[in-house]
Amino acid sequence: MTHVTLECELSLQVLENLDILVSRAMQWTMRTFMQLVQLVLLASYSESIIAAAPSGFPKTGNGLWYTQPGRVWSREWLPVGNGFLATQETSQLNIESLWSGGPFADPTYNGGNKQPSEQAATAQSMHQIRAAVFQSPTGDTDNTEELATDPGQYGSYAGTGILLSTLRLTGTVTNYTRWLDLDKGLASTKWTQNSTDLLRTTFCSNPTRACIEHTTTTNAQPLPDLTYAFSVALESGLPVPNITCQSKNILLVRGFVSASPPGMAYAFLFRAFSSSPLAKFRCIQQPVAFGFPPNATIHLSSTASSSSGQVHDAWIAWVGDTEYDMNAGDVAHNFTFRGIDPVVKLKQLPIASALSDYTALLAQHTADITNVLSSSFSLDLGQTPDLTQPTDALKAAYKVDGPASSNAYLDWVLFNYGRYLLASSSRGVLPANLQGKWANGASNAWSADYHSNINIQMNYWIAEMTGLSQVTLPLFNYFEKTWAPRGAYTAQVLYNITRGWVTHNEMNIFGHTGMKAYENSAEWANYPESAVWMMFHVWDHFDYTNDVEWWKSQGWPLVKLFNAVEKGFAASEDTDTAFLTEVRMKRAQMDKGLRIGSWGQLQEWKFDQDSPTDTHRHLSHLVGLYPGYAIANFDPKVQGTGPSKAYSKNQILDAASVSLVHRGNGTGPDADSGWEKVWRAAAWAQFGNSSMFYHELSFAMSENFGANLFSLYNPYDPDPIFQIDANFGFPAAVMNGLLQAPDVASVSTPLVVTLLPALPTQWRSGSIRGARVRGGIMVDVKWSKGKLTEATFTVNAAQNIRQRPVEVVYASHVLGSFTSSSGLKKVFTINRL
Repeated sequence: MTHVTLECELSLQVLENLDILVSRAMQWTMRTFMQLVQLVLLASYSESIIAAAPSGFPKTGNGLWYTQPGRVWSREWLPVGNGFLATQETSQLNIESLWSGGPFADPTYNGGNKQPSEQAATAQSMHQIRAAVFQSPTGDTDNTEELATDPGQYGSYAGTGILLSTLRLTGTVTNYTRWLDLDKGLASTKWTQNSTDLLRTTFCSNPTRACIEHTTTTNAQPLPDLTYAFSVALESGLPVPNITCQSKNILLVRGFVSASPPGMAYAFLFRAFSSSPLAKFRCIQQPVAFGFPPNATIHLSSTASSSSGQVHDAWIAWVGDTEYDMNAGDVAHNFTFRGIDPVVKLKQLPIASALSDYTALLAQHTADITNVLSSSFSLDLGQTPDLTQPTDALKAAYKVDGPASSNAYLDWVLFNYGRYLLASSSRGVLPANLQGKWANGASNAWSADYHSNINIQMNYWIAEMTGLSQVTLPLFNYFEKTWAPRGAYTAQVLYNITRGWVTHNEMNIFGHTGMKAYENSAEWANYPESAVWMMFHVWDHFDYTNDVEWWKSQGWPLVKLFNAVEKGFAASEDTDTAFLTEVRMKRAQMDKGLRIGSWGQLQEWKFDQDSPTDTHRHLSHLVGLYPGYAIANFDPKVQGTGPSKAYSKNQILDAASVSLVHRGNGTGPDADSGWEKVWRAAAWAQFGNSSMFYHELSFAMSENFGANLFSLYNPYDPDPIFQIDANFGFPAAVMNGLLQAPDVASVSTPLVVTLLPALPTQWRSGSIRGARVRGGIMVDVKWSKGKLTEATFTVNAAQNIRQRPVEVVYASHVLGSFTSSSGLKKVFTINRL
């Protein structure tokens, strides 16, 4: 359903001009309209010096706060979400499944695949291309266009309009602050106008699948008259929907994601409430033709005599959905992905009863957020919260390699922010995409899709280790219901293979498993490894949680590939031992691909053609260093086939280090994004290099994060692109600097857990509570003055826990070893080494 991003409050003397503003906006570009709104805002806004965080800001410092309205969407707006819906101040809305294109726009859309009649010709082309690769002295081919298909109606994730809330007030705005409370998942704005102190709070509730915007006065003044209006005027490219009154306090919005063809249908149901019986709502149907906004608005009249009391608060709650149904994305449903009418869906939700008690609703939401984010995991970096400077000032003062006094607090906030964003965007039906679930406009950069060559993987690096295992389930459902069904067809028609399934680099929500034809697709679209990379996460979920029932029902059917098969076969209770034997035989024949080149590098290609000046953003050949284990835990006895049989683990690690050095700091000529820098930081942490780890980590923060701590692509652009992957990759890199337990080739191989492997001087004291590692083991760690003081290992008290050997390492010393068993607890107390 929806997600929300919040900008600024239209609580100005523009109520009587709202309809004119919105109507004219349809004739303007989004940028022009936003400039006008900002001019109106600034005309009534008086900047005042606020020397401390607002009174409602968390005392822990766990949040972001500002003294000015946000202006640039990607740099300054603040996000809330529940997995289904999301919002930002103003409020800009998103429904997680609203996509243009796909079978909704074109019934013949088939996921970018070849037609069945093309299979024989495609097989011949594949044979010729493979022959050319093997005949080439360097194994290169410059073209795979015969295998690729025009993406057709690939589509894009789309924004879904704006909720405008307008108070009938005049006068200058003073004491303005806005903040995002990461402890409670609340975005709030506080200001004073015409002697009235106002507080507006917005959140998206996962238990109710709704978003709520609550406005109240905090002094004796009554709440001014209030108007709610929905508009797509600011959502560039989104057709105007039909907006109608359903009752005196209910708006129904029905629209389509595109005009021609109409594409996917969506709907919102808005309902206004007040805790006072004196509040009078009326929904006014505008006498305008369909297609000209707004068609209807909800007005609150709070006028009451002093003898009968006053109205002090009101809130509007909304639910939203589309006709998309992931369960209809298979052969049995002809890959239509079409479900029931979104209005029917919404009217089945108990919006009146579930959302009419604001106090209970708020308590339910905060309890849910607390349970997900902080009940079982927390991190302390020894930070001292700075409640005297707003977040934009702290960000401006942040320095690469800066001291703890200026950096540690913001490092900690950004870590928590990443977990908050993941929990807020991955507890619905679909997994977090390139922008989580927050997008602005009917089309977005790279379609805000699922890039499987590192980006969607990075989105979930942090989940298992920091107690967010539950948020990975939408990811696995997405694999099972969109990738696998159409991917099986792709394997057959493109690769002439009747077993298994395959995907490529870029995917939408309609199972676009074919190879995209765009310019030279051989450089990026020819990427059948994507599904294998993503199966890391499927195995990891089982390896961390030991959820055997989930493994048998969903994980194992997805992951039947190579050494995960060997490690997970027994728990799957699969009886196909012939398959296991075949996997072992094929795996033994494989060339693992690890080669050391002429300048000491770990080769990216089978032939020694790497350039020492290549600073490309990707580290694909180092995926085995982080987040994988083929490099980090290289074992000649296991992986030493082909040329790599002559290498030791130290030789492989040294070569990987050479490659990492030459890959640069993440500012190559091909990009300037945060995700490449945090990946480098995590890789340096794997080497135990604390100075390079923190240099890259702080370089990413300094270079690629906005004032709202969104990670930005091309950060020097006036209106940069928001890419959420670095928001998720940053906390993952932090954890890899503090706690490492990379995978191993078999469950009988000791799991090596390294404590504080790359602890930087900026985090001299701190603790981790409730971290997870493989084997169903929870780890608590404490350190002081740069030294480990205590570590506690607690194995899940499950009956089916798999016993495995564990080795605990700190500062290159083995602190101890144990064999995990259900409920086991081991404590290591460190006085000195």
